[in-house]
Amino acid sequence: MHSSGIRLLFPRLLTGALLIALVACSNQSSQSQYDIRDHSRDPYEPSIQSTNKKPITVIPTEILTNTGHTAWIPLQQVVESLGLRQKETKDSIKIGFSDVMFQVQPGQNSAISNGRTITLSQAPIVQNGQVYLTAKSLSELLQTQVRVDSWTNSLQILPINNYSKVEDTPQQTEQKYGILGIAENRNELVTYAKKFMGVPYEFGADPYEKSKTFDCSSFTQHVFKRFGSSLPRLAREQAKEGTPVNRSELVPGDLIFFTVKGRFESDKIPGHVGIYIGDGNFIHTWGDPGVQISPLDSGYWKDVTLFMRRTK
Repeated sequence: MHSSGIRLLFPRLLTGALLIALVACSNQSSQSQYDIRDHSRDPYEPSIQSTNKKPITVIPTEILTNTGHTAWIPLQQVVESLGLRQKETKDSIKIGFSDVMFQVQPGQNSAISNGRTITLSQAPIVQNGQVYLTAKSLSELLQTQVRVDSWTNSLQILPINNYSKVEDTPQQTEQKYGILGIAENRNELVTYAKKFMGVPYEFGADPYEKSKTFDCSSFTQHVFKRFGSSLPRLAREQAKEGTPVNRSELVPGDLIFFTVKGRFESDKIPGHVGIYIGDGNFIHTWGDPGVQISPLDSGYWKDVTLFMRRTK
């Protein structure tokens, strides 16, 4: 072979070798990224969207990885994508819609999910001022399936579950009433509730004595406490108290529960609560102007009413 032919062939061989090396490095990099983001996912495994009939939320997200190759997901981005609210205090992060559904503490495995204390597999961390959780811890907190999809660089989340559903049958609950009582003082309860008209709404409000604000369930809890009834803190837990009543049977002081459409696994799960005050109206707190009176049988609330319950 002529020397000119050798000179021409050598660059081609070198170029081919470089291309093979680049492809190999590219494949290795892709596989490494996949391992970091989801160790359990087989590349041929169907996504959770194709294996479940329930709607799924897909969130494009930037995932933080540490030296242990653990993927961490920004909590704020998940909260906003699910249409929820988040409130950060000195020691914790509260998450929910009309009242607090979830609560986590950076560096602590203990968390609250739908009013119950749970233990997360990995404690939340703080990086660059943001709180991060692993997909597994998010699954445990939201009580649903959360998966990192490395191929689309996104997070897949099935609808939020609820620990327990509200039964339509009467519940026998132990009530400890004080001197005033509910049944004997329904009109007085309504009068007392109206004293708070205009008190600001605040998601995840601390007790009124401290914050001078309410969210929906802290308002009903505060009013009922005045009359000796200890309601739970969350709307979905208050919905288990007392016995069910029909619309035609409503009397002042009955609790009315509403859905928040699209926020939970089922629209039958209560996300808002108010107190019936008579004449087709109820008192509650929701955004501006805070504590307010709304019609039950017309407008927005007519279409999202779930059920009513009465405590004695």
